[in-house]
Amino acid sequence: MIWVILALAGLWAGIQNAVAGGGSFITLPALIFTGLDARVANITSSVALTAGQVTTGWGGRKAVAGIPGVPVWAMLAIAISGGLVGAQLILLTPTKVFADMVPWLILVATALFAWGSFGPKPHEPRAPLPPLASGVGLFLSSVYGGYFGGGNGIILVAVLTAAGLAIRAASATKNVLAAIINIAALGLFVFSPEVAWLKALVLGAGSMLGGAIGNHVLSRINEQLLRIAIVLIGVTLSIMLFMR
Repeated sequence: MIWVILALAGLWAGIQNAVAGGGSFITLPALIFTGLDARVANITSSVALTAGQVTTGWGGRKAVAGIPGVPVWAMLAIAISGGLVGAQLILLTPTKVFADMVPWLILVATALFAWGSFGPKPHEPRAPLPPLASGVGLFLSSVYGGYFGGGNGIILVAVLTAAGLAIRAASATKNVLAAIINIAALGLFVFSPEVAWLKALVLGAGSMLGGAIGNHVLSRINEQLLRIAIVLIGVTLSIMLFMR
């Protein structure tokens, strides 16, 4: 039964990520429901969703652009280092501490997703951030992505647009950076006993199939209603975890 739940959760998350994002709001509680503690569930969810992120990033790689004063190769290096730091931090975080943090992390991620979905859309700033500030913002976002990752796409887009990228280039660059962050974190997770590999494989297979379905039916799904549903799921999940 748990394998069916995980396969369906992965399928839903893949469709959701292809259309609007926020797939970890589905995979994390599904893994917790199957008996994993919050920290192992988060790490396993990150591993499972990496393949889908890599596919998305690869598809839009031609639109990737560097930010003023920070070329693409430097941005990738920052993403790798931040992802490694975040992954190491979560491996060092005691299970009880992370379990207490999860409701807050999901609440913050939900707020970020809601702001990115329904808040004012970012525009190119008249005075872009200086290169040092852009690099620091990208590094901190990469650390967050390696540690938890929920809503990190919104943070990355905010940093990239503030640094001077147009929204279309920022979105494509964000997808590549998110994939690189997850790959870097995966580089540490593969040597850790904190990954439930069979569950990650089932989730990952479901999410890849869901991503293919999501791309195929993208124009037929009401994205606005899906985004509202994602926010409601995030809020409900936060409340349930606070009450535990």
